[in-house]
Amino acid sequence: MSQPTIHTPIARLIWQTKYRHAGEEDVADTWQRVAGAIAAAEPRDQALWRQRFAALLEGFRFLPGGRILAGAGTGNRVTLFNCFVMGTIEDSMEGIFQGLKEGALTMQQGGGVGYDFSTLRPAGTVAHATGTVSSGPVAFMNIWDAMCATVLSTGARRGAMMATLRCDHPDIEAFVHAKAAGDALTRFNLSVLVSDAFMAAVEAGRPWPLRFPGRDGEVHREVSARALWDDIMGATYDAAEPGVLFVDTINRENNLGYCEDISATNPCGEIPLPPYGACNLGALNLTRFVTAPFSRDARLDLGALAAAVPAAVRFLDNVIEVSRFPLPRQQEQARRTRRIGLGITGLADTLIMLGLPYDGDAGRDLAAAAMACIRDAAYRASVDLAAERGPCPAFEREAYLASPFVARLPADVRDGIARHGIRNSHLVTIAPTGTISLLAENVSGGIEPVYSFEGRRRVLQADGSHAVYDVTNRAYALWQDAGSPALGDGVLVRADQVPPRAHIAMQAAVQPFVDNAVSKTVNVAPDHPFADFKELYRIAYHQGLKGCTTYRPNAITGAVLEHAGEEEEPACLEGSHCCTIEREAD
Repeated sequence: MSQPTIHTPIARLIWQTKYRHAGEEDVADTWQRVAGAIAAAEPRDQALWRQRFAALLEGFRFLPGGRILAGAGTGNRVTLFNCFVMGTIEDSMEGIFQGLKEGALTMQQGGGVGYDFSTLRPAGTVAHATGTVSSGPVAFMNIWDAMCATVLSTGARRGAMMATLRCDHPDIEAFVHAKAAGDALTRFNLSVLVSDAFMAAVEAGRPWPLRFPGRDGEVHREVSARALWDDIMGATYDAAEPGVLFVDTINRENNLGYCEDISATNPCGEIPLPPYGACNLGALNLTRFVTAPFSRDARLDLGALAAAVPAAVRFLDNVIEVSRFPLPRQQEQARRTRRIGLGITGLADTLIMLGLPYDGDAGRDLAAAAMACIRDAAYRASVDLAAERGPCPAFEREAYLASPFVARLPADVRDGIARHGIRNSHLVTIAPTGTISLLAENVSGGIEPVYSFEGRRRVLQADGSHAVYDVTNRAYALWQDAGSPALGDGVLVRADQVPPRAHIAMQAAVQPFVDNAVSKTVNVAPDHPFADFKELYRIAYHQGLKGCTTYRPNAITGAVLEHAGEEEEPACLEGSHCCTIEREAD
């Protein structure tokens, strides 16, 4: 096997500070460590599977989640899962602090956490048992924020949290504006759980009841649905938060909708999860499956891509067996459903190598074809694993086959599920892949456009300081190495040059082939009209997306990344919006 070499200084720094284990002299040593640790789950032929997994990792063809790279085979007491959704928070002081404790223990082992705070009574409500007055969800979220600042995650990884709140909770306005000042809840991402009923009320201009608890609880007051929607949109326009999760779409499309209800996601939103659910992530680097780049014969080798999927699925399924879990209930949930999230990275770079604009039908068609290829190959591989090892315990044949996403699978896949079951309840996601894409020589992350072809990046180091590096996008560097051949109009395009509706269109193009969710940022110019901004979310909802996140440079969060020739990027990269391009699955 050839030795992969890290060529760029920033990639070498990331490997050395985040993923290198003692005694490793090259990233090839890291591949061998990880491959051996994951192959240890195999009951037979471990040496063979170690070789196959190492070959999959070689040359950055497959990028496991950063927790796997950092922890597998080290003997350290860490989880290999990137993030968790925590248990339902009981509306009592004991229940609240039990939830806080569980979050601290999870973050201590390197996992990000997501919580639904909708179960906490609104501010000002009297607790009948004690006569005390509730502080409300937002006040308690500040305790979590302080905990996250104190409990450092493994190595230099910053803690990340997601907080959700139902759109009918009486404290929804306080939640929407909780980060408006820019110095509060800085370790949280916030998302509103938006229901179909609320969207219908917005479109019809009806009043909207705020209740506690839940859909059938006591009505505290009514507000204008449109006014509340404008309030959410205005906060997002001004401060890039909160995001929006279309919770009924999430649950309607859930393969396990017959046995679980979802009200939260991991911190970046690509894995909606039930209580104590975990995300187990890996991405195939599409750029490594391009043949004859920058030529008339350039193409994405879908056959080679499909051939890589079974080993990747097996790898991630094995992670469930070899990982530690901060809490026993997390292990129980992971082994019950065996959820994995296999996705892609380098889409934008791949389109450049093929000469296709990101904002165009051909580019979207290629993205959809790649995800359809991965979906079908992943489901077939999981059926084969079920035949070999047994289906996941949550599998119920008739109910699973009746779920909407599974009902749309090819007939041969459905026939296989009917015969053998499925090893993994969910298989496909698209995560941000920020740091692991930098490790892979700065390929574009996930399905995002290129943020900057040349620029400067600050990297958080283990001692809390930052190192600043000049960075060049991988496809752009390869194009220069190839003599800068002519490319069509719109091929070399940055994220901030892609029209917002084209961002939505790309997410919509791949969502039908993703059973988990898609992490995608819609970049919006500072002068983008507010009315058009609101329309983006309406389009996202009607196109069946599970959520929508926009980013508009503003006084609170600043800009995300500067381009070549500009000054060093602002401190907001590690500040108020914890899911910027440095976020992710690592």
